[in-house]
Amino acid sequence: MTAFPFQLVQRDEPAALMQACSHHLEQCLQQRLSEPNPRPLGLATGRTMEPLYAALVARLQRWPQPQLQHLRRHWLSFNLDDYVGLEAGDPSGYFSYMQKHLGQHLGLGPEQLCLPQAAAADPQVAAEAYQQRLAAAGGVGVQLLGLGSNGHVGFNEPPCGAEMGCRVVQLSAATRAQNAGLFGGDPQQVPQTAITLGLKEILEATEIHLVVTGSGKAAILQKLLNEGPSAQLPASWLRQHGRVWLWVDRAAMG
Repeated sequence: MTAFPFQLVQRDEPAALMQACSHHLEQCLQQRLSEPNPRPLGLATGRTMEPLYAALVARLQRWPQPQLQHLRRHWLSFNLDDYVGLEAGDPSGYFSYMQKHLGQHLGLGPEQLCLPQAAAADPQVAAEAYQQRLAAAGGVGVQLLGLGSNGHVGFNEPPCGAEMGCRVVQLSAATRAQNAGLFGGDPQQVPQTAITLGLKEILEATEIHLVVTGSGKAAILQKLLNEGPSAQLPASWLRQHGRVWLWVDRAAMG
């Protein structure tokens, strides 16, 4: 593939990259406050996002109180995914993650930080309900994404087509190993299934921000940049979007 598929923002160090990305997100939030019917944010989890949320929170906490209170009242976001079977208060689950890194700092309630009801008796019904709730809210506006070591975005494991919607998925051994940090470092403790938004919902976002840091992601990032769209590389469908920013540090760019 000869044409570079994304709008590239590169910094040498991760901290500088997070400052640049958080500044752009702050601008998006400022613009969102002026829109009559803003679309909700699409949020991600994982180690890559932790310093980004910290940088964003620091920026937002410097806002004048009336503006910050307005942001709190009008905040609405939808997370990409969560593990099947984990209760909302489970410290390993993504509700706890979002409260720790965003909600408690900004004063956001659970009705504003939406996640799939992954502890529901019927996860597939919960996935369909989550998809419908997002659609009723207008679909995602600004979507944050990380890049999995096997090319997944959200929990869309390969193979995955661009038409796949919100659903229950089986997690690969590689993904469970990558995410073992929240489970005491033991991949066997990571749930085997999850509810995830699909590429369908992701590609319907107004704009997408793919954040990739560290040398451990260099190989999969090069594959993403040099191969065309393929079900074997779910992130490659982002090439078809047209408004994707790639935020990358020197180590990840190789």
